[in-house]
Amino acid sequence: MGEGNSFHRTLLLPSIERLLALKSGERVLDVACGNGQLSRWMSERGARVVGIDLSERLIEIARAKSSPGGEKIDYRVVDASDASALRQLGPTSYDAIVCNMALMDMPAIDPLAESVPSLLKPGGRFIFSALHPCFNTGDARKVASESEEGGNLRETVGVEVTRYLTARKVLGLAMVGQPAPQPYFERPLHALLEPFLRSALVLDALEEPAFPKDATPSDQPWYSWSRFAEIPPALVVRMIPRGTT
Repeated sequence: MGEGNSFHRTLLLPSIERLLALKSGERVLDVACGNGQLSRWMSERGARVVGIDLSERLIEIARAKSSPGGEKIDYRVVDASDASALRQLGPTSYDAIVCNMALMDMPAIDPLAESVPSLLKPGGRFIFSALHPCFNTGDARKVASESEEGGNLRETVGVEVTRYLTARKVLGLAMVGQPAPQPYFERPLHALLEPFLRSALVLDALEEPAFPKDATPSDQPWYSWSRFAEIPPALVVRMIPRGTT
C-alpha cells in the first residue's frame, strides 16, 4: 500500500498507535511487513525494528525505501507460517510484535500464534489488525437506500451479510486495477482469536475503527468505506501473555 493510503493512515494507524504504546528503544518484530511502511513509522519513533515478509520482492522494496543514514531496520525474508523459521528470530527478544493487515492473507496462522509467546520479552504485547470478519467478507454487500422523512430526503448506507461462520478461502481485490485477484482466508472472529488464546495469550484491548463521520472527500463513491461511519471495516487487537499485569 502507498504511503498516503487513507485506509492505513486515517483508519488503522491511530488505533495501532494507541494499542502499541511504543516507547523509544523498544525492539519490535513487524510480521508481514510488506513494503515496510509500518516498520519505518516505528523506527522514526525510536524503535529497533526487525521486519519480516515472505516476499523477497517486497523486502527489496522495503530496503530501498529506507533512508540512507536514517532509520535502521533489519529486514529479512521469513515465512510467518513456518514455526521453525520464527523461532530462529530469537526467544524472548521483542518488546512488541505487530502484524498489520496480514492475517487474512495467511492460509495458516497457528504457527505464528504458537510462536508469539516465546518471542516476546516478559511483559511484551502482540498487536494485530485485520479486515473485520463480520462486515468485510467476500459475500458482504454494501447497500444504500433513500427515504423521505418530514419532507427531507435521507440517505442510508449499510452492509448486508449473508454468511459469516464458515472459514473459507475466497478470491478478492486489495485495490481496483490489480492484475489478478488474490486469495483471502476468511475466519469468523472466534476462529481468528482462538489460536492465540490457545497459546496462552489473552485479549487485552480491541478497537473497531471506522472513518470519521462527515469527513469523506467529495470525490469518493457512495460505497467507499470512508462513508460508513457506523460500520468498522477493520479491527485492531492487543494480546498479552497470560499472567501479565
